[in-house]
Amino acid sequence: MLTQERRHVVTDELTRFAGELDLSENQKGKLKLFLEEQEETLFEMLKKNPNPKMPEVLVKVRAVRDSGREAILKFLTPEQLRKWDSEMAKAKTFLGHPVC
Repeated sequence: MLTQERRHVVTDELTRFAGELDLSENQKGKLKLFLEEQEETLFEMLKKNPNPKMPEVLVKVRAVRDSGREAILKFLTPEQLRKWDSEMAKAKTFLGHPVC
């Protein structure tokens, strides 16, 4: 379960992406759920392995991010997906986690 603090991180990320991607209300709901699921997956991974070495963390974060792309393909338009991919390529962190 997401903490209130982490839920705010998801909400802030949703607000930022929604503005940049010009999302419909339906898409906003789907993106919010997507981001919450991504955060929960990362949280559970870190909970199971609370002291991972940085390379292990990066591999896991990348795996979660890459698998999540399949979900966003279902609700973003091609133009929105191009913007998403561009943003992900530039991102240094995603939901507070380094992804380099």
